[in-house]
Amino acid sequence: MKDIIVAKFGGTSLADAGRFKRVKSIVQSDGRRRFIVPSAPGKRSKDDFKITDMLYECREKAKLDMPFDDIFDIISKRYTDIINELGLNLDINKNLKDIKNNIKRGASRDYTASRGEYLNAFILSCYLGMDFVDASEVILFDECGNFDADRTNDVLSECLSKKDYAVIPGFYGSMPNGRIKTFTRGGSDVTGAIVARGTDACLYENWTDVSGFLVADPKIVPGARIIENVTYRELRELSYMGATVLHEDAIFPVRKAKIPINIKNTNHPEERGTIIADECSFRDNAPVITGIAGKKDFTAITIEKTMMNTEIGFGSKLLSIIEKHNVSFEHLPSGIDTVSLVVESSQLRGKTGIIIDEIKKECRPDSISVNPDMALIAIVGRGMANSKTAAAKIFTALAENMISILMIDQGSSGINIIVGVKDGDFEKAIRVIYHAFQN
Repeated sequence: MKDIIVAKFGGTSLADAGRFKRVKSIVQSDGRRRFIVPSAPGKRSKDDFKITDMLYECREKAKLDMPFDDIFDIISKRYTDIINELGLNLDINKNLKDIKNNIKRGASRDYTASRGEYLNAFILSCYLGMDFVDASEVILFDECGNFDADRTNDVLSECLSKKDYAVIPGFYGSMPNGRIKTFTRGGSDVTGAIVARGTDACLYENWTDVSGFLVADPKIVPGARIIENVTYRELRELSYMGATVLHEDAIFPVRKAKIPINIKNTNHPEERGTIIADECSFRDNAPVITGIAGKKDFTAITIEKTMMNTEIGFGSKLLSIIEKHNVSFEHLPSGIDTVSLVVESSQLRGKTGIIIDEIKKECRPDSISVNPDMALIAIVGRGMANSKTAAAKIFTALAENMISILMIDQGSSGINIIVGVKDGDFEKAIRVIYHAFQN
């Protein structure tokens, strides 16, 4: 690995001129921070608007042939205020005019959204005195709109090897025909990871407005402690189950290259934050649990049939039915004569009756029941594999607080236990599990 740090700054870190100045101080405090990936300006206060959301609104109005000058004027003023307050000799009026005209002419949703990052990166590159590299030239998608990792790595590596310092806008790239293509929301995290891999960086810093990854959602558990070290595997489990500090797809490029991630707080750069790395990077004694995360609104479809386990093809028939209706399952807990499909309730809307009828026809169960309003909670930790008391603590805490357990599923890796509870018990369950391991 090279002595290079790739630093990604989120929207709240670049929401106004004052925060630009803070970012410049952070970047210049370590000469290894050579490649910077910015998001579009975020909210300056609770009642403010994100630039990306306003750009989407402009496009929606343009599609209806409605004027959007008032919204675009707010966007323009946001950027020009940043430029003026930073004292930059930079004129982006032509850029703004071109973007506005393209939206009026029916620019794609991806192009429209990407201009927030494009303009912010252009301004930041000028402010930092670094080269500007348009992501559309180095972040590449194939004809089907899928990210082309290998080609991107080749092109990006070659381009940035010729740069001492550069700013690359996050969130978007381009398809072979030149059309702008974005990642999903939060995709600047992904861009930062791709740039870290392409430059063979020693560290990928993800700067945000929190001081690291927390054991539990602070809205549910006020004062939840910061996770000092977390493995890629643990973070993947937590991100999938709803923890939102880092875009879950951002893990893969750096994991492949064994590049650690450091989640840092722009407002408190002196704090250590959270280090995300491979298991072999951590030699300390891991806590029993690393984090707790979850989601609401699942439905369990439970099928009972005597001698189900001896019926060849039963499982494939069951799964082919939900596949036919474009429904995926989250978990598949089973017994000798029972199996439950745990599905996001949103996927079943308008389909439940049809799916149940087809299961009855094709699988001929003894009984079938539908149980909605279930929440899933994942308790994740590499220390759980060697703990003789982890499961006991979880279930004792839930029982003592009169919380019914609807489902239990322990992953074969040994690093997670997933429990199902009623939606109404979700927040309470997370709190009691958290406190069971912190006391």
